Amino acid sequence: MATTQAVLAAEGLRYRYGETVALDGVDLRVDPGECVALLGPNGAGKSTLVAIAVGLLTPQHGTVRILGGDPRRAATRRQLGVAQQTLGFPNTLTVRELVTGAAVRGGLRAAAAGPILAELGLTELAPRRVSKLSGGQKQRVQLAMALVTEPTLLVLDEPTVGLDTAARRHFWQILARRRAQGAAVLVTTHLIEESAAVADRVVVLDRGRILADAPPQELVDRLPDRTVTARTGIASAELERLPGVLSVRREHDLTRIQTRSPEDLLRVLLARDPGLSELRVQDAGLEEAVVALTGDEEMVA
Repeated sequence: MATTQAVLAAEGLRYRYGETVALDGVDLRVDPGECVALLGPNGAGKSTLVAIAVGLLTPQHGTVRILGGDPRRAATRRQLGVAQQTLGFPNTLTVRELVTGAAVRGGLRAAAAGPILAELGLTELAPRRVSKLSGGQKQRVQLAMALVTEPTLLVLDEPTVGLDTAARRHFWQILARRRAQGAAVLVTTHLIEESAAVADRVVVLDRGRILADAPPQELVDRLPDRTVTARTGIASAELERLPGVLSVRREHDLTRIQTRSPEDLLRVLLARDPGLSELRVQDAGLEEAVVALTGDEEMVA
């Protein structure tokens, strides 16, 4: 039986910055049409892994291949579409010039820019200089530059930051069409619940090691926990001492309490806080699953 060639195949990746271990034996595979979300707290090694995957860094140990080719070679890089938050634009260039330039560098004619500008709703903005764009508009330009060559692998860093709800939905629809044609997607994001909605697999990286690699629902199903949310005057320290409470997080005027014993917790809350309001109980979500794995609540704050 024939095995499908991986679009991205990384094996045994190790990388250090002096005494700091960024990657410690990472294996990762992304197949045609697959969307993989790479999650983890700051310093987990995500940026290093992505930099190696797109050929910007050479692994100190291990191998990485894009459709069997070395991502450091120009011919292999043409299979890649990359959108990174840290990418800056020359402010003197127009939207059309940027996207046209990306097309030409990918071996296409300048006319290839037209369809992708239209698909991302940038046609009217095409003559505008980058310096005159909003943050969300710049984000769409960067996505157009990544998509214009119809790459086999899309590597996207926080691709929907700055986009409104409608633009975010439109973007994932565009990616769904590319995936139906066989393109693979590796996305890094802090929008964890969005990952759960669009990713086939979630890879949780922390301290240079992969802690989990599974479909989002499988990660959630590993948790027997529930989340109780309420507006309460009970102090966090007091809540944390209650039996069965795993974590307490304040979000504006609401408190989210992760617990394995929601019924017992509800009885205590109702007895101790007569002003309790906006009470609801939810099954654990992907956020809770990731926090349970990494122990880092800041990445979902």
